[in-house]
Amino acid sequence: MASLLESHDSLLLDLDGTVWEGDRPIGASVDIINACGLPCVYITNNASRSPGAVVDKLVGMGIQADAKHVLTSAQACLNLAGEELASGATVLVVGAESFKQLARQAGFTVVTSAEENPQAVLQGFDPSIGWAELTEAALAIRNGAKFYASNLDTSLPMERGLAVGNGSLVAAVSTATGVQPACAGKPAAAMFAQAVLEIGSKAPLAVGDRLDTDIQGGNAAGCDTFHVLTGVSGALALIEAVKDQRPTFIGESMGDINLPEAQLRPGAQGGFTARVDGEDIILSGGDPGATPVQALRTVLEVAWAMPHPPRYVRPASDAADQTTGAWW
Repeated sequence: MASLLESHDSLLLDLDGTVWEGDRPIGASVDIINACGLPCVYITNNASRSPGAVVDKLVGMGIQADAKHVLTSAQACLNLAGEELASGATVLVVGAESFKQLARQAGFTVVTSAEENPQAVLQGFDPSIGWAELTEAALAIRNGAKFYASNLDTSLPMERGLAVGNGSLVAAVSTATGVQPACAGKPAAAMFAQAVLEIGSKAPLAVGDRLDTDIQGGNAAGCDTFHVLTGVSGALALIEAVKDQRPTFIGESMGDINLPEAQLRPGAQGGFTARVDGEDIILSGGDPGATPVQALRTVLEVAWAMPHPPRYVRPASDAADQTTGAWW
């Protein structure tokens, strides 16, 4: 039986929460990427690094990569703005210096103040953003500037936990202005479609840790999607996931990519059985050594067939109790 890796001809990889957590590789991600033998494109919603800086970080972790195989939400944001703004348009970039440099390379005139009457505000993540930068953005938007955001991730996986993400900073500007931005990054399908086109992939696998960006975006682009439980979205999010955010495959980490494809799909496994009881799901059985992710895949097949998410998942065996307890 073919493994998940063997069933695909390319990997479209998220970074934060999937390949790395802050400055630390996650599990066997480095070994998996180096040994996979497939073209890999890195699709990240983190706009704080240029493609070159992403490559430097990958290489520093032992992964060979080049900038043409890195797609960032900053690039996607500039592509979107470029479709609507004239060449040379003035833009206020609220984000990293690399984002500003990319904007200049794309033909925009970058300004630093709302008093310069920018035609658009482009907002992307940068850890140094504070009240002053957000205020300039709000003032410019209130003066009529168009509003673009690289991405709307509310959190960012770091070594210490989930940090404040760009979406939370964008929300401050939206709250102050009443204006919602046009968003270019995931879950929009554009970056996935661009990656598939550039490498000529016929059977791509999109891998990520966040349902409302990585998985939804991969699904929208027509890719198989592989959700890993090493970042933002955990068991509860999967159980409650709406249809367009449901992954094709679920694994504990990227290391599971070498398991048989059928084993990673939602369905009864590990000796578990699940059934509907009113508004709940009853999980029973479980072989010795059965794992939490096997219990989860068993539950997901039933939960996703229900008209609405279950009220509770109720364990009805010792194994079910132990494995569901590990979800949280």
